[in-house]
Amino acid sequence: MASNGSPSPAHGHADPLAVLGDLPGVPESVASVRKAVDGVYGHRVMRRRSDEVASEAALRGARASAALAGADWSLEELRRRSDFSADAEAHTVGAALRLTAEAGQLLGIWRRSPVQALARLHLVAAGGVSDDATVGRPRLSGESVDEPLVPVADLPLPDSIEVNARLEGLADLLRAGTSAPALVVAAAVHGELLCLRPFGSFNGPVARAAERIVLVGSGLDPKSVCPAEVGYAELGRSEYLAALEGYASGTPEGMAVWIAHCGKALELGVRESVAVCEALQRGAA
Repeated sequence: MASNGSPSPAHGHADPLAVLGDLPGVPESVASVRKAVDGVYGHRVMRRRSDEVASEAALRGARASAALAGADWSLEELRRRSDFSADAEAHTVGAALRLTAEAGQLLGIWRRSPVQALARLHLVAAGGVSDDATVGRPRLSGESVDEPLVPVADLPLPDSIEVNARLEGLADLLRAGTSAPALVVAAAVHGELLCLRPFGSFNGPVARAAERIVLVGSGLDPKSVCPAEVGYAELGRSEYLAALEGYASGTPEGMAVWIAHCGKALELGVRESVAVCEALQRGAA
């Protein structure tokens, strides 16, 4: 088995994701993330109250993902509200909450058909809207991306032909397996989806949910207690988009910057869950 929990590629099969794992600085990011994740999983609270930690991590991750998409609500507001359909901000928060809940249910579909899993994520994000033909499928020629709260990035929008080709290429890579570390695979999936913006809406939240699926399915974060979304929000949207430009450049230096950014965000998410564990241990949460 590969270090990301997927079968290693067949002999002679190119493994471009593994190449990313060897870029300067990436092995150090991988090792630092592994140490951080081992730390939270080794916390004494995780032995008996991991479900509570996971539930809190899910809430905080959803809040952070929505904030990155332009709907920056407090945790108290999320806990208080039950209606997430009042306006665009509320809908964005609701989408993030639904995606976080759905991600853990899609591991089997993800392994068989990542594109199908992504379509399901988009349908969930949109709230199962049945009268919108653009929901739950990649956009077609001439269809635009409508994310009014904040643009994903100031990057060229690929046309539908490129989107479908690159989605299938990504799916083929994932199904073939890779020896790349989980952080590298998750960062590549996240970055590719942000650059492609394959759907007409909710591309950012869907990309971050897909990253979560990779981290859980790889075995790096099997209980989903390490909310990288918290780290992305803490580092800030401008740094997030600057790192994404590195990924979009396709250069080794740019890719390494993006992977390091994803690693830093994941470590900050781990720190958040360690704080939750400490609060539970003190009886303060």
